Amino acid sequence: MEEILDLYAQPLDAQRPLVCMDETSKQLLADVREPLPLEPGQPLRYDSEYERNGVNNLFLAFAPLLAWRTVTVTDQRTKLDWAAFVKDLVDVHFPKAEVITLVLDNLNTHTIASLYEAFEPAEAHRIARKIDLHYTPKHGSWLNMAEIEFSALSRQCLNRRIPDTDLLTREVAAWSTERNTHCATVDWRFTCKDARIKLKHLYPKIQS
Repeated sequence: MEEILDLYAQPLDAQRPLVCMDETSKQLLADVREPLPLEPGQPLRYDSEYERNGVNNLFLAFAPLLAWRTVTVTDQRTKLDWAAFVKDLVDVHFPKAEVITLVLDNLNTHTIASLYEAFEPAEAHRIARKIDLHYTPKHGSWLNMAEIEFSALSRQCLNRRIPDTDLLTREVAAWSTERNTHCATVDWRFTCKDARIKLKHLYPKIQS
């Protein structure tokens, strides 16, 4: 935990940008009847019945010190999907960075080995040398600032029926663009000192 908090306390380093990443799923639901539009004194009305159109996965990367985020929609959340997302971080979003400091949850897909399953050894090695992985502790995913961004995405964009992958992709892209344009970020204030006071029960007891 304190390792992550130390990272959050560091100033911006353009050569070693701090990026938090996370993933979630979105069920695709289509209306079977046309919703009734907004009217004076009447909210939007829609039928409780819907059609299931599968599930998409969303990868989100968030650089809090740069007030920047990106979201990628995929059909699955496999090791290959994660590897492709990380490659885009390295080659597309931060091509000039020496190393990306990447904060993420400790899932079985979030490993260097996933890169070697997705790419030839030389390419996997190249990408691996450009990322510095830092995992949140067990039951400590709340330390990942990407979760805060996902909360905003859920409230502002995903809390409604979205019928297909194309629309979901366009909607999350528009959401990301708007947040980036307005330089929305997270004002993280929880420090190691706070943790030692508020989460004292989580620290091991020193035997005297």
